[in-house]
Amino acid sequence: MIASLARTQRPSLAGITPLKRHWAGQIALVVAGSLLVALLAQVSIPLPFTPVPVTGQTLAVLVVGGALGSRLGGLSLLVYLIEGAVGFPVFAGHAHGMPFGPTGGYLIGFVVMAAMVGWLAERGWDRSLLKSIAAMLIGELMLYAIAVPWLGFYVGFEHAIPMGFIPFVAGDGLKLLLAGSMFPGAWKLVGSRPSMDNY
Repeated sequence: MIASLARTQRPSLAGITPLKRHWAGQIALVVAGSLLVALLAQVSIPLPFTPVPVTGQTLAVLVVGGALGSRLGGLSLLVYLIEGAVGFPVFAGHAHGMPFGPTGGYLIGFVVMAAMVGWLAERGWDRSLLKSIAAMLIGELMLYAIAVPWLGFYVGFEHAIPMGFIPFVAGDGLKLLLAGSMFPGAWKLVGSRPSMDNY
């Protein structure tokens, strides 16, 4: 199963565009992805009992990863971190600075999340509804596997799950359903139908 996944690679949505064929176009895709994450990061709702706000970032990361693929998607989120680190106000609440502190695990986890969703998309998981949603779920789980222990160093590990995971389950569930439902429809719009073995 794992060997089969490793061998079977398909283009992401961005991979079928003319932009992917040239280095300048790839840079444009990477920067555009980082800006989308920065934009949705400003959809931010602070919570009084945790340093982690509710934001639109996770939705943007899922979309960027799925659309750009593993390499460009991960690179796009790395560029996003660099933008914030050098002083651009791209993090939630127009924050910036080195991606550390209690929420640093989420920011770093975004890179892994985008790369994983992109990797699964390159193996056809974005072309059927159930697998697309499953890819988004795997990406979310990888994010929390990094972010929650990181948060635990600051708030205590006994508080990490109540403060860094449970409050976000419902919202992130809606985001992954939304992102997961986008891609099969997008593939149909561009005229590529999933094969039966993707169901």
